[in-house]
This record gives sequence, C-alpha cells and structure tokens, in this order.
Amino acid sequence: MATATDQVVGFGLVAFSALLFVYYTLWIIALPFIDSDHSIHQYFLPREYAVLIPVVAGLLLLLFIGIFITVVMWKNRKPAKKSD
Repeated sequence: MATATDQVVGFGLVAFSALLFVYYTLWIIALPFIDSDHSIHQYFLPREYAVLIPVVAGLLLLLFIGIFITVVMWKNRKPAKKSD
C-alpha cells in the first residue's frame, strides 16, 4: 500500500506531466492559428524550441540509458578464469 508521501509525489508528477502536455499541445497545435501580435504569444518560447527541446531531451535520455547499462554490465562482469 502506498504511503501518503508516495501518493502526494505521484499526484505531483501526474499534475506536472498533464500541465506540460497541455502547454506543449497549445504551443504546437493551437498557437499557429492565433495572430502573431496577440498577447498570448508572450507566454510561449519561439517555435524553433518546439523541436530542439524534445531532441535534446531524447538524446540525454539515450545517453543516461547507455551510461546505466555500461555501469551495470561493468559491475556484473565475471573475472576471467586462469587456465594453467
């Protein structure tokens, strides 16, 4: 059974993810149909970052996965047998 702290942390992560999803969806899908002189554009980054941020995040994720696999394999390697 999850403790109260686990539930609060889980709720926070879900809320953050939902907020990020709504922000990114509005930024990518809705914003191009709104006039560029509208005041809502001040709350969003330039459109170039819409591609750059996910690419960098994906590359960092792959880097950390690779580092994790390397460390686990390095720690679990067996010493070579000596044959006389």
